Amino acid sequence: MEFVQSQHSVYRLSYHVVWVCKYRRRVLKPGVVSYVKRLMPKLLRSIPGCEIEKIGFDKDHVHFVMTIPQKYAIADVMAQLKSQSSSQIRAKFPWLSKVYFKENVFWSRGYFVSSVGLDEERIKHYVEYQGRLDLGQLRLEL
Repeated sequence: MEFVQSQHSVYRLSYHVVWVCKYRRRVLKPGVVSYVKRLMPKLLRSIPGCEIEKIGFDKDHVHFVMTIPQKYAIADVMAQLKSQSSSQIRAKFPWLSKVYFKENVFWSRGYFVSSVGLDEERIKHYVEYQGRLDLGQLRLEL
């Protein structure tokens, strides 16, 4: 587990994100999946610090584990990535215009996001015993 250090903070912000295809259409075929796997890292180059740790697909939705720095709003990152990926996917696969007719869409409007944190019990233990452990500093002999 890596932490990111900036000038005034240390953080690790990972999120589980799910995007659903519009109308739950089963359009994530092997060719589309392969293209999305190559496309997403390219799109993330325009958002420094953001990266995809894991990606998984079903026929009608995709799961990401993403790292998003604290300086970005999750909603802004999602909007940018969904918009750009939708346009590029539709341009690459013209058959999608038959699936979505006259609509210029690919992803459903919303998304799911949940933080992926450290072990909750470990953090509670750390907070509870903060400052109680003597590391030997009080036993210095002069």
